[in-house]
Amino acid sequence: MKNYKPKAYFLLQAAACILLMGLLLTGCGLGLHKTTKLRDLDFTVVSEELLPAELIQLIEERKAEAFEITYSDKEYLYLCVGYGRQETGGYSITVDELYLSDASIHINTSLLGPGPEEAKGTSPSYPYIVVKLEYMDETVEFD
Repeated sequence: MKNYKPKAYFLLQAAACILLMGLLLTGCGLGLHKTTKLRDLDFTVVSEELLPAELIQLIEERKAEAFEITYSDKEYLYLCVGYGRQETGGYSITVDELYLSDASIHINTSLLGPGPEEAKGTSPSYPYIVVKLEYMDETVEFD
């Protein structure tokens, strides 16, 4: 009768080695890919009155929660960032970065709270911003 333990042990070691090498080779690159900024993008902040009706409807449906929407009419690309329900008014939103990288369009915004001199009111608000730029067929990353 043959003893198969050494062969099974060798196969187990080989499988563990392959698994370890796979993790090392793929794990080292995870999270280290750095995008290359090609250029800043020109944009316009758009008021609600100038938005396409379909986009207004999408925003209304989502405004109670934080959201990120891209919308295109093949002439322009609209990037929308909403911060959900806030207990008072007086909030504003800034566009910190909007640029084209080697892989996608990146947008980074910040919500600014009402200042002490601003009348906050007692009604909730739903702050959001819509920026419009020339149409590009690129993936959008909301940073």
